Amino acid sequence: MPNLLSNVKITINEKLYVKDPETSELGRNILKNSIELIEKIGFESFTFKKLGDRIQSNESSIYRYFENKHKLLMYLSSWYWSWMEYRIVFATANLENPIHKLEKAIHIVTENIADDESTPYINEKLLNRIVIEEFTKTMRTKNVDDENKAGYFLVYKRVINRIIAIIEEINPNYAYSKSLASTIVESSLNQQFLKQHLKTITNFSEEDCSSHFFIDLVKKTIQ
Repeated sequence: MPNLLSNVKITINEKLYVKDPETSELGRNILKNSIELIEKIGFESFTFKKLGDRIQSNESSIYRYFENKHKLLMYLSSWYWSWMEYRIVFATANLENPIHKLEKAIHIVTENIADDESTPYINEKLLNRIVIEEFTKTMRTKNVDDENKAGYFLVYKRVINRIIAIIEEINPNYAYSKSLASTIVESSLNQQFLKQHLKTITNFSEEDCSSHFFIDLVKKTIQ
């Protein structure tokens, strides 16, 4: 899969950036260091000035790529979900049994993430931590409806829709396929957060993978 992914161009909504950061060395450096800095200090404390100091570039050079830090966070989140979608597509493409497809798709969206070396300027392990802690900040805003209409969450919804399709393939009579699929994705992020920070209310340690729990939950639910 890493070899396949290295040949894939992650496509992001053009409205999220001023200039495509993946087309230049500076842009890729902005992505790499913004991930490292946001993961280290948190999104609230993150500023373009701090990022500029880190990459030894003027703050104005970052604005040539991103209008503001909210758009940058949305870009990084979209990149993450695009990466997830490609992994699901490649992993399930040759599977005929829908149960196996479901297991594979759920495993991908709920597993502990390791860095993919085929994308040197994106540390997926750190990006996963950002999505766990910061992704809700891209949606829980007053502008969510307008941003949704603009297609900012399209790739996130595509990941969920792929799981919906597999659930409906297994049991077309199950009435809550959309709610179940979105619950899997959202709850997997929540379990990751709990096992890192509120460890007494989850059965998982940081090293544990929650995939078996979600697979068991979904299979029992839709039967």
